[in-house]
Amino acid sequence: MKRLACLLMLAACGGNKPENAAPAVGAPPPAPAMRPLDRTLHASSFNGTRLTYRLNGDSGATVVFIHGSLGDLNTWRGQELLFAQHFRVLVYSRRYHPPNPPVEDNETYSPQLHAEDLAALLLTLDVAPAHIVGSSYGAYVALALAREHPELVRSLVLAEPPLFPLLSGSELGDSVRRAFYNNALDPARRAFSHGDSVAGTRLFYDGLSGRGRFDNLPGGTRADLIAHAFELRHEMLANREQYLPPVSCAGLGRVTTPVLLVRGQQSPRAFQLISDELARCMQNDTTVVIPGSGHPPHLGNPNYYNQAVARFLLTH
Repeated sequence: MKRLACLLMLAACGGNKPENAAPAVGAPPPAPAMRPLDRTLHASSFNGTRLTYRLNGDSGATVVFIHGSLGDLNTWRGQELLFAQHFRVLVYSRRYHPPNPPVEDNETYSPQLHAEDLAALLLTLDVAPAHIVGSSYGAYVALALAREHPELVRSLVLAEPPLFPLLSGSELGDSVRRAFYNNALDPARRAFSHGDSVAGTRLFYDGLSGRGRFDNLPGGTRADLIAHAFELRHEMLANREQYLPPVSCAGLGRVTTPVLLVRGQQSPRAFQLISDELARCMQNDTTVVIPGSGHPPHLGNPNYYNQAVARFLLTH
């Protein structure tokens, strides 16, 4: 625990000491050198699909990071090395997401499907129960796993899952929900249904981040997002009731797994409202706001995010 705390402090300060600087009187010893990551990727079949994954760290509890839409296992490059110093860290690419093969398997993209994939992965690798850290749609998957297979989950970190059905209970929430569907999901769905993957990706991204944001991204970033169009097409063309299944407040209240809710200070209003509803329904007061960060929170301010999540995991 002390090792990770020291490493987190070092990361928060930039990780470097001025050249030739004299040690301060009474200063703590420098953080130990971090063990390098094994970058080897593994791939195998789980629950009828081929998943690519990487497992690092040889001690401590297992922490599984679940990426969101337009993402893959590389989404967690700002967390993987640091957390592997104290935990066993599992990152993987969900079904349809690269570098997994783009297979048309006639399954419906849903939290339940991805949760069953993850359950099979955890059981096959014999790393359960594990801390499950989810971002955006990955947090939806994490919640589905905790509800269907609580024995596999040691704790949950949920960062802004798109639980839009949860907003239907209030006039304000429902108006925000309908605006997201009208401005992001429905236009992207129409574009993908007409075979225009570039427009579909642009419309989805702008619906989350703001009009015109996609075209203002660096060319390499746009190309990387378009490389995820296969999985995004599966998302947008999925049956809406299965892709964003209803979640009742009462059902959330029955989740007994320890939960940390994470939100970005600058995240879209829809995710702020969803986070509020999650906290209310789960009767959870363990919420962390990541300053200066939007959606998803771990990208905008990774140092603050890492410290907050590590503190929670080390006490559960």
